[in-house]
Order: sequence, then C-alpha cells, then structure tokens
Amino acid sequence: MIENSLIQRIEDELFALEKQGNKRKLPLIKQQENTAQEHVKEHYNLSSNDYLGLATDQILRQEFLNSVTKDNAVFSASSSRLLTGNHARYTQLETKLCQMFGTESALVFNSGYHMNVGILPAVCDTQTLILADKGVHASLIDGIRLSNATCYRYRHSDYTHLTHLLTKYAHRFTSIIIVTESIFSMDGDCTDLNYLVSLKQRFPNTLLYVDEAHAVGVRGIQGLGCAEEQQCIADIDFLTGTFGKALASVGGYLLCREPIRNYLINKARTLLFTTALPPINLLWSIFILERLSEFTDRRQNLHKNSLLLKQHIIAKGFNCPSESHILPVIIGNNKETVLKAEDLQQKGFYVLPIRPPTVPEGTSRIRISLTATMTSSMIKQLAASL
Repeated sequence: MIENSLIQRIEDELFALEKQGNKRKLPLIKQQENTAQEHVKEHYNLSSNDYLGLATDQILRQEFLNSVTKDNAVFSASSSRLLTGNHARYTQLETKLCQMFGTESALVFNSGYHMNVGILPAVCDTQTLILADKGVHASLIDGIRLSNATCYRYRHSDYTHLTHLLTKYAHRFTSIIIVTESIFSMDGDCTDLNYLVSLKQRFPNTLLYVDEAHAVGVRGIQGLGCAEEQQCIADIDFLTGTFGKALASVGGYLLCREPIRNYLINKARTLLFTTALPPINLLWSIFILERLSEFTDRRQNLHKNSLLLKQHIIAKGFNCPSESHILPVIIGNNKETVLKAEDLQQKGFYVLPIRPPTVPEGTSRIRISLTATMTSSMIKQLAASL
C-alpha cells in the first residue's frame, strides 16, 4: 500500500538520522531568569534568544499587565489583515517602527519566517538575480527557493567573491538583490554593512536585504541593530528584524519604501493568507519598543559577558569566530558534539548540539546564546566546564 510505503520510508529516514546522531526531539522546558528547567533538573540557560532578559523580567511583565484593560485586551485577530484582522494596534506598531528607525514605511508579519519566506517570492521575477551569503538563515533560503529569481551564493562574508559574482552576472538581469544577515545565527559573526552599501552603489539596479533578527535590541545606541550601529539604516532597501528574540514578543518587521510595502500587501502570500497576530501581542511589542532605548545597561553587560566568554573559549583551544553574544564552540564531529552537550547539561548548563543540515558537515558545534542577566561568575563556571 502507498500509505505503508510512505510510513516505511519515514521510519527508515528516522533510523538513519538517529544512527548519524542527527535525530531531533522536542524538549519540555520551563524558563526563568537565568535558568531552564527540564523535567526536575534546573540548568543555567544558554540556549535562549532572550538576549536582554526581557521575556523573564517579572517587573516589566507586571508593569505591562497593569496597563491592560478590558478594552485593550484583545486576544485574537480572528482573520487575516486584508479581511477584519488589521487591528488599530498594527497601525500604531508600524508607525512606531517608522518613527524609531526614520524610515518611510513598515510592515509587520506573523514571524521572521513568514517574512523571509514571503518577501522574496513576491518581489522577484525571472529577471531578478539574488546574491546570498552562504550563511543566511533557512527562512531566507526557503524564500529564495520559492522565488522566480536566479540565485548564486557567495562564500560566507567573502566580499571579493560577491564582487566577482556582481561583475560577472549583474548586467544580465534587470534587478539584483544582495541578501545577508547582520549577525549570523550560527557563527555569531557580523557583516560589514557599509561595505555592502558601497558595493550596491557601484552596480546599477542593486538592492540590499539585511536580516537583523539577532541584532535588534542588542546593537546600536537605541538598540535598533547593526544598521544603527554602522549608521546605514537609510541605505538598506529591505531592513528586517524580529520581535521574538531580544524584544521578547512575537512577529517580524520590514522597513522599506512605501511602494514596496504596498506591493507586498497585494503579493506576499505569507501576509495575505494567514490570521493576523493577536492585538494583545502587538500591544506588548509597542510596550517593549517604547522602552528599548532604556536598556543600555543590559546591552553593555551582554557585550562584556560575550567578550569574556570568547576569551575563555579560545583559551580552551576551540575555534570561535563570534563577534557577538552568539558564541559557537565548534567541535566538528556530530557524536562528539552531542556527547559534549550532554556533559555540559550534566554539569548544569542547558546547551544544545547544532548539527547538519543546520550547519555544514564537519562543523557541528555547541551554540551558546548569552543573555544580559548572566553574571561574570556564571561565565567563569561555564568556561571551567568546557
């Protein structure tokens, strides 16, 4: 039977994944300020994207709850944004984003994944060339695959290779989009955004798409990301970020020119064909954005912790290319990486192994995500256990 052959193939693939040390499971975790509790054991949490510690801040949470009334506590949008789900909170949130970033328009999506999978298929046609960094996130790769564009990947952060591809292929297309992240999610290294801006200005009809998912909240004087830090917000054509990491909420945002926003409202399937975000979540996002510039001390502490841990990782003989709060301990072998993660968990640190296909073969690693609420004492305990 077809059904049985399908189940058999799935079971065979699961067995192969387990044999390779690549089979994943969903853990049940309870998160508190600096800890993650799995079953009954409590660990220091080194796998969260709550970079500023806002998601577990009880004082901040209570302040928000005190502002909630029966009139603004709307728990479901009940429809897509094009039908009846475009609540006034969307306008408020998108206006706030434009004011903070100084951009022409903003568009909020249900998640970073919805955003990255939806934008490129909408704006690209067969005369579009995408040049994407080899290290971009899976959501961007999926968006590229769903588009009608021709795509070439340039070697990770290799701008000489990118320039070569532009020189070789740009004249064959009517539009070119360079796609990158500002802080890469697996290596924690950063992009020279100003160099990419200067590069796009050398080649006509070239646009720049930058995903700030891991930078917003963390970088820049106001916490607006690497584009703020490198003073090039106005030079980026598609500036995206997420609310689900440092900003402790849910959703993704795009900052762009007004015609692009209007076009996506008509063409982006991941925006059109899904129920809108609950207005209560939008209200929380606004609440966080209004306070984002006040979290300077948290950003500084996170930076200090990151520098300290990187020194310890390198001193232990591990490769660590990080320039941020995401610090990989690159081990290489899948099974050795899993064993190392289990050893650290036994020692009280909640870390997870990152294996192919998430990272290239031979680069399996422990990915450590630091938060602003961690202390130097915790960092030193972790370093001693590596």
